[in-house]
Amino acid sequence: MTTHRAARRALGLVAALIAFGAVTTGGAGAAPTGPAPVPALDLDRYLGTWNQLAAVPQPFNLECARDTRAEYTLDPQGNIGVYNQCVTWSGGRNEIRGTAKVNDPVTRAQLHVSFPGVPGQDGLDGPTNYIVTALAPDYSWALVTDPSRLSGFVLARDVALDAPTWDRIRAEITAAGQSPCMYLSSPTSGGRSDIAPLCLR
Repeated sequence: MTTHRAARRALGLVAALIAFGAVTTGGAGAAPTGPAPVPALDLDRYLGTWNQLAAVPQPFNLECARDTRAEYTLDPQGNIGVYNQCVTWSGGRNEIRGTAKVNDPVTRAQLHVSFPGVPGQDGLDGPTNYIVTALAPDYSWALVTDPSRLSGFVLARDVALDAPTWDRIRAEITAAGQSPCMYLSSPTSGGRSDIAPLCLR
């Protein structure tokens, strides 16, 4: 399959799953509150590089074909510097820098992430849009979503996870009030190369 055909196929899956996600996260059956954060997030341990292994498709990540990564560092103001990058369908590199500010001093697991120049996300202060809702005890993987449950990211230190870990993550996605079918796997060099809903893995 050529790169362009793969991109069209992925975008078709994206459109279908965004529609499916809108159905499964709304309506009378939806939970009245956002997903719960983890009880306590050690920001020092959370810093560093994370590989995106799956995500709920968003307009800003449709250009990413593989190797989507986030790097978190502590900035001089005590906030978290965010550096996101990926390889695009044409083989180029897409990158953006932003800042994450803790909104929840109790758990430290609810943050507002802002990116300069991005409409609705260009201010340092703002509502929570990043919730760490599940986390491996050794900080080897994390599940991140938002209060609306319309976004989601499976992040890992390595480029691949074993089957039992994926089973645990799917269970955590369900516990957060989302469907694993909303999440598409994210290709990584040295890991999986396909794009498929997590409910089909």
